[in-house]
Amino acid sequence: MKLAELTLRMVRVPLIRPYVLSYRTFTEFEPVIVEVRDADGRIGWGEGHISPGSSSETREGGWAFCREHAAEIVGKDTTQAKAVIAAHLNASKVAATALLTAIEMLEDHPLLRLDREARLPLLTPFNSSTPNEITEEVERRIEDGFRTFKIKVGKNADDDGRRVRAIQQAIGGRATMRLDANRAYSEAEACRFAETLDPSGIELFEQPCAAEDWDANARVAGVSAVPIMLDEPICTIDDVRRAGGINNVGFCKLKLKRFGGLDLVHQALDAVRAHGMEPVLGDGLGMELGCWMEACVARVTIRNAGEFNGFLKPKVRLFAEPLPFVAGALVLPAGFRPRIDRDVLAAHQTACERFAPAIALPIGR
Repeated sequence: MKLAELTLRMVRVPLIRPYVLSYRTFTEFEPVIVEVRDADGRIGWGEGHISPGSSSETREGGWAFCREHAAEIVGKDTTQAKAVIAAHLNASKVAATALLTAIEMLEDHPLLRLDREARLPLLTPFNSSTPNEITEEVERRIEDGFRTFKIKVGKNADDDGRRVRAIQQAIGGRATMRLDANRAYSEAEACRFAETLDPSGIELFEQPCAAEDWDANARVAGVSAVPIMLDEPICTIDDVRRAGGINNVGFCKLKLKRFGGLDLVHQALDAVRAHGMEPVLGDGLGMELGCWMEACVARVTIRNAGEFNGFLKPKVRLFAEPLPFVAGALVLPAGFRPRIDRDVLAAHQTACERFAPAIALPIGR
């Protein structure tokens, strides 16, 4: 199977409400969308959302990576094309994953085939801070069917601790909590926060300190009242192995966009469990393409709430038949295959570039 055409698009999609992280507040998502075609008209799609501040990758660099490699692989066999991109994976993992997963979809990867319906519970972000707002939001989220809440911390250990206790009280044992610092604490602040937690109803504490500071995160794990989950440092199976050697690191969170393809992230998820931890999967900044692909992998690997909930945040959906969300769960219908709503795509694209093989004309023409 040869790549007859590639189309790259940058899109900008507004969110229903701001998505607040410790390092950035998002009011819109701006991923690269990759479309690949073969000579028979089959289509594959891929998505790559680079989150400024999350890593050294930039949106400008990711777009340049996609343009450079689209020009290089168009006209090639899909196996050759994947090898070309994989050889440069570390230059821009998110951009490379967008290209690679589009090709994997074109090839009808087995993980994307849904022989039966799957229902995958999702966690929900939690935003409220004042007592009345906390109570109201807890009741609303539970009524919507969510049973895992993600609480962002990392600004002030004392204030964060008071807020977590207020949310615990409002939940009253009806749901579990994941606490996520997004690398924002100093080691001292993270230790002070983690050792004073009441573990009741708290599943884990995610990424207390800087991604590159393995020692600081290990020391926090050593005093934490709840298991630690590492996120940003987990980009390879070697990272999984290293995490497995740290006491009280009970979870690793993986994202498809950090691993370069469906098979690679599947192998990494299996490796997490093989090294004595529990895997968590999902990108809260993903749109429908990324969330659908992660959910397809999760249905055969994950035993907890998925974090592939980004598709619920934008005001519009990219799929002509949007991913169903029922009672706190993403539903994958049997036989589901996404079809992109091209009108929505066109209305929100900010850049578009197509690549096709050059046609050699006969001499003299």
